[in-house]
Amino acid sequence: MLISEIFHSPQGEGKWIGVPSIFIRTSGCNLRCWFCDTPYTSWEPEGEKMSVDAIMEHIAQYDCEHAVVTGGEPMVTHEVETLTQRLRAAGKVITIETAGTILQEVQVDLMSISPKLSNSTPVKDPAWAHRHDARRDQPNVIHELIKQYPYQIKFVVDQREDLHEIEAYLERYPEIDRAHVYLMPQGTTAKMLDERMEWLQEAAKQAGCQVSRRMHIELWGNVRGK
Repeated sequence: MLISEIFHSPQGEGKWIGVPSIFIRTSGCNLRCWFCDTPYTSWEPEGEKMSVDAIMEHIAQYDCEHAVVTGGEPMVTHEVETLTQRLRAAGKVITIETAGTILQEVQVDLMSISPKLSNSTPVKDPAWAHRHDARRDQPNVIHELIKQYPYQIKFVVDQREDLHEIEAYLERYPEIDRAHVYLMPQGTTAKMLDERMEWLQEAAKQAGCQVSRRMHIELWGNVRGK
């Protein structure tokens, strides 16, 4: 697997925010969100080729129950199946962070799905904009993920107008429990997050959803290894 970084840090978003976790960040992605906060795993993927054995040996240094397989898009490689099997055998509580566009046979305790709305399209790159929009919405994958696994849905909200698209999205999937839906502000600085949180909290309440901070950015900014 191409691994961008492995580190230990509190989970910064969603249901298990604040929980100490081992992050295994894969490199490579089938999408190109303009606001991607890890461009070194998407626009310019970089990393080290590591076997599953090497990954497991590396994470053994951390005395930590939770493991988060993230990216990039970790579901682009079949090796994620073996990795999650080994994590399960090691007794880890496993989260996979995915855009929900690819299915794999994985072991997971929380499928953390971040569907990409039209606000994610890289409009300044027409070639990637076309590929991105053709891939970002995969209803069959979403249906299967929420049927097969414990899940949370995390929407990145940039502008108030995004709320209409989120509501339309949720209406397409009546089986989604809104108690498992989180609205998160888009931003790479604490100031940007705070500005959006001012109105996002009330919007989430009215929609019957949760709101999620992005604690890692609040504490450290948009830096690697956090």
